[in-house]
Amino acid sequence: MKKAPYDREKAVSYAHQWAYGRNPQFYNFDLLGGDCTNFVSQAVYAGAGVMNPKPTFGWYYYSLNNRAPAWTGVEFLYKFLVKNLGVGPVGVETDMTQVAPGDIIQLASEGMAYTHSTVIVSVGASPSPANILVAAHTLDTDNRPLDTYEYVNVRYLHITHVNSW
Repeated sequence: MKKAPYDREKAVSYAHQWAYGRNPQFYNFDLLGGDCTNFVSQAVYAGAGVMNPKPTFGWYYYSLNNRAPAWTGVEFLYKFLVKNLGVGPVGVETDMTQVAPGDIIQLASEGMAYTHSTVIVSVGASPSPANILVAAHTLDTDNRPLDTYEYVNVRYLHITHVNSW
């Protein structure tokens, strides 16, 4: 397995393009619990260029009924990225000082469960919740400062590279 770079510019460009719309190649999950992680997966896929087709524990989307739980589930995406030894993007949980555009932020707004995923589109010179800007679906947004969200916990996922054949 080779380590390939993650194309952050492509991920961010995709996020900007589709922040207020829906790519017709993907199902809109707004009425099935929310579209946030589906949108984030699409942006990460734009930057990674490869899916992981492993049944159940991979990260892929072919259709509404043929997709991995990690494509649309907040916790499943987290677990896939931080434990991925196969093909596809690889991430690490980090703090806000280590994030870059194209990375992911997940928020917990009720109790300890993480329920919302966003993609970072901009980071200020000295990262803070006020100058980390995100794009997201469910409540569609682009260039939204992190500090405008209400949350009780936050985790930052930095995409380190993409495993490829």
